[in-house]
Amino acid sequence: MQLISCTDYADMSRKAARVIAAQVRLKPQSVLGLATGSTPVGTYKELIRLHREQELDFSRVTSVNLDEYYGLSPEHGQSYHHFMRVNFFNHINISLGNTHIPDGLTKDVAKTCAEYDQLVTSLGGMDIQLLGIGNNGHIAFNEPGAFFYAQTHLVDLDEKTIKANARFFESEAEVPRQAITMGLRSILSAKLILLLASGASKAAAIAKMVKGPVDPQLPASILQLHPNVMVFADQEALALA
Repeated sequence: MQLISCTDYADMSRKAARVIAAQVRLKPQSVLGLATGSTPVGTYKELIRLHREQELDFSRVTSVNLDEYYGLSPEHGQSYHHFMRVNFFNHINISLGNTHIPDGLTKDVAKTCAEYDQLVTSLGGMDIQLLGIGNNGHIAFNEPGAFFYAQTHLVDLDEKTIKANARFFESEAEVPRQAITMGLRSILSAKLILLLASGASKAAAIAKMVKGPVDPQLPASILQLHPNVMVFADQEALALA
């Protein structure tokens, strides 16, 4: 696991975007695993800039997102379908037919989850998987628990996750209590994993991820078992690592 110290959020975003941009230039048909939340927004903005100013071409790229809130339609303002369109897809030349996000309105959760795993397998895994990390050490919506969950699955969101995400909704009561999330097997199938972390609130989770035992109570610790992980984090997030 390689730790890259960044001066601030903007520096972190630029450095991560350069790695993704290099991947796309070297392999135009790359499969990118994408994340949502506030952390990757700066990286997406930098990739949009590179697309506009340096003709970074996403026309042959396939993307696979980590998760979606269960019960939200793609048109809902807080759905991750909407997030990706507003923050990234609408500003680059990616084909929307090549973008994949779990169906938050599925009536057959088991089938949808199995098909999502099959999709990742059919693509040969991701060339790059972009991740954030929760204050409780979750990656995607794989929450702390008694074991690591391998497959895509419906998860009950941890109270800490609900409180952390309440800032995106009008009230905490409006935050969905469940999500469909990619499992750790698919995440670990990526050839390269980029994990982004910014701010003092992430410092304890980063330290445990790097120094602690591999423990399902801190899901991100499983990244210790992956051979190619780059952690881009500002100095506050790395303060305890």
